[in-house]
Amino acid sequence: MAAATQTRYRVGGMDCASCAAKIDTAVRRMAGVEDVSVSVTAGTMTVRHDETSNLSAIEKKVTGLGYSVAPLAGKAEPTPSEHQHDDHSHDHGHHHHDHDGHDHSAHDHTNHDHHRHAEKEIEGLHGHDHAPMDGPWWASKKGRLTIISGAALVAAYAVGHLVPSIAPYAFIVAMLVGLVPIARRAVMAALAGTPFSIEMLMTIAAVGAVIINAGEEAATVVFLFLVGELLEGVAAGKARASIQSLTTLVPKTALVEENGQTREVQADSLKVGAVILVRPGDRIAADGTIVEGESAIDEAPVTGESTPVRKGVDVKVFAGTINTDAVLRVRVTAAAADNTIARVVKLVEEAQESKAPTERFIDRFSRYYTPGVVAVATLVAVMPPLVAGASWLEWIYKGLAILLIGCPCALVISTPAAIAAALSAGARGGLLLKGGAVLETMGKVTTVAFDKTGTLTEGKPKVTDIVGFGHTAAEVLSRAAALENGSSHPLAVAILERAKADRVPMPPAAEARALPGKGVSGRVGGETMSLLSPQAAREMEPFSAGQDARIAAMNDEGKSVSVLVIEGKFAGLIAMRDEPRTDARAGIEALRTVGIGALMLTGDNARTAGAIAKGLGIEPRAQLLPEDKQRIVHELQARKQIVAKVGDGINDAPALAAADVGIAMGGGTDVALETADAAALHGRVTDVANMVVLSRTTMTNIRQNITMALGLKAVFLVTTIVGLTGLWPAILADTGATVLVTANAMRLLRWKGVFAAR
Repeated sequence: MAAATQTRYRVGGMDCASCAAKIDTAVRRMAGVEDVSVSVTAGTMTVRHDETSNLSAIEKKVTGLGYSVAPLAGKAEPTPSEHQHDDHSHDHGHHHHDHDGHDHSAHDHTNHDHHRHAEKEIEGLHGHDHAPMDGPWWASKKGRLTIISGAALVAAYAVGHLVPSIAPYAFIVAMLVGLVPIARRAVMAALAGTPFSIEMLMTIAAVGAVIINAGEEAATVVFLFLVGELLEGVAAGKARASIQSLTTLVPKTALVEENGQTREVQADSLKVGAVILVRPGDRIAADGTIVEGESAIDEAPVTGESTPVRKGVDVKVFAGTINTDAVLRVRVTAAAADNTIARVVKLVEEAQESKAPTERFIDRFSRYYTPGVVAVATLVAVMPPLVAGASWLEWIYKGLAILLIGCPCALVISTPAAIAAALSAGARGGLLLKGGAVLETMGKVTTVAFDKTGTLTEGKPKVTDIVGFGHTAAEVLSRAAALENGSSHPLAVAILERAKADRVPMPPAAEARALPGKGVSGRVGGETMSLLSPQAAREMEPFSAGQDARIAAMNDEGKSVSVLVIEGKFAGLIAMRDEPRTDARAGIEALRTVGIGALMLTGDNARTAGAIAKGLGIEPRAQLLPEDKQRIVHELQARKQIVAKVGDGINDAPALAAADVGIAMGGGTDVALETADAAALHGRVTDVANMVVLSRTTMTNIRQNITMALGLKAVFLVTTIVGLTGLWPAILADTGATVLVTANAMRLLRWKGVFAAR
């Protein structure tokens, strides 16, 4: 299997689906190019090519079409040239911890070097602006051309009024002001393999109108076309800025500590391993781990969580979040290009380049649709005069109008605009869906299979019950914490965290030692005591009936129980369990609300799984090996179910790969971001239902767009043939449809999610 290399570019001036189609066609025809993915909204192009490909020639081809192009910083990725999974890959990982009992015993990338080109404008070749339209529209090149064309049209009307004899020539000059750049783009596109471009249709229609003495209409039509393109550019700029705005959350500078000194540096120059000082009120400049200090971190700008999260030493923090109340020292764990926000932006841009099934169908349809429109327009122009002796001027005029009506811009943009807006809105809400195919499939899901540990549950045990026998609960917790102090066992950590939260004293323990398979023992305050499993405790003396019943009841609830023994007497019980996430039950109910079933697939024991499942109202399947989970997914699919598998992203790979959509549950980890088809970055179970709603909302939006695009064209096609409308309404129909479709798609940028954690 030959290896192919993937190179990504930033493309300037690409504001509509027609632009993307021309670039795709031109680059795809070049030697060594295996695949091309172009995203209008992200303003990017990804080219998969072999070693014979001439990157300079590719860049020259794109600039020849009238666009600026610059390789994106970073490494090109080697990819297999065969067996590519269409739109998304299923290389998943998953990890989970089971706590059944209480026993106290990155990618190898090949560098791809090539010269960088500064983004520069290709004067006169393309009416598009060659940079994101992030300033006022009138300051862009496209805006200036539209203003000049409008001024020329007004001047032509004025001249025609003052000197009627030269009015036709004045309108021809006004038309040429806007048409020359359009015509040059049409010729370049035709030479690059796209003869039926919107620019070519516009050029034919405008020149034809002049020939039949409709110069005034021709000039007006060209101006209206430029207005439509300007509006497209503004909309595309807003969509592009919606996801890029995330990058503004990261501060430009950071305070680095070196040799006891603090100095300010550019945040994008921070190296992995550097220690930065974060003052109260500052945004954290990089992903990292706290090495000193404890503070509440406001993660709302990144995660949307309204309540700050308390974090201390050895806890991860993310770039863009805000330190609220104490000085922190943070060791950088990711360079600026690899921090959580940068990776989310990169992944969303890449996702916008992949096409959904509906979008691929529309692309195929438009390849035949546009030549078909040309054929119909030709027949309308010549057949009535030839067959029925009708007026040539009248029917050529109608044919030219049909050319303008048939421009495919609105139809072709109907799907990618909606998908790009939905992907951006989802990412801002912590829902990362990798491409249009994933987004479209998510809305068709009928069953969601959840892992238990780390997905429906927090992934770490917590103390749930403290029972004292002749001692208070605080005394039992204090003695147990004293014995466990310094241990890293998950159950020991749970006891220590509860002791810290309850602020109980932890006296020093002497002669502390582990009892393999049983627990720990030591001396606290002069008393000999042990913290044992129930089985080990029974070896010392039998429990009373009440004690036995209490332990059995806790076990039936899926809890692990430890027995505190002081001077040979049972002093108390501490029960622990990996508790469900706070929104787990709400998440399951939300899925039911949208008509989707759910079940739990876990390797945990049946008793623990059953206890958790009962509280959540979900069907459990327990004691499963990874291959068992995969088998169950296949069985569901054999019953015509569309299955989504949700895990915490590390060791459930077979089931995640088998599912129609694999979803990683996690707080912005590398695994969650890079391995699954989708990721709920905030770790909220309710977000699985939100993904479904986002998908269905997007598909509804797409159907609305297609209906508007084709409906308007159908109406004006009929009215043009019967003589009710002409060139002006034709171009207004096309421009209006494009603007309506784009505006409707951009409504998705305001999508906030339906189901909230509670």
